[in-house]
Amino acid sequence: MSRIDEIIGQFQGADYQETLAMLLDYSEALPPLPDEYTEARDAGFNRVPECETPVYIFIVMKDGKVKIHADVPEESPTVRGFVSLLVDAFGGVSPEEIAAAPENLIHSLSLDRKLGTRRMFGLSAVYNRIRSEVKKAGGVN
Repeated sequence: MSRIDEIIGQFQGADYQETLAMLLDYSEALPPLPDEYTEARDAGFNRVPECETPVYIFIVMKDGKVKIHADVPEESPTVRGFVSLLVDAFGGVSPEEIAAAPENLIHSLSLDRKLGTRRMFGLSAVYNRIRSEVKKAGGVN
């Protein structure tokens, strides 16, 4: 079972309060953006514009594995938690594993029933950006 499948299982059985608590835990676990990306972030590069929260995503391929670096303000714990969840689930996996993840991950995590529509649009944009960037970087069709 993949890490994303484990996470999906945890979220599917959770009620609203449990979901928020898990997202908060993930939010607190998001690693800081490495210094080498702060200049690009500060210049506005790699921002996901569809998300109201300023989310910056940097994808690195090393030895055929994906590494995701992200920056999300602490003042946006739900979005930050979701991004951290993606960093955790997809860090160190192959591009093919990300391509095989559910296309509608938001629904698979049951977030679409627990969080607002506007937030879903932004979270979907973040997920789609990661999938797209990994596809380009990893040469996955």
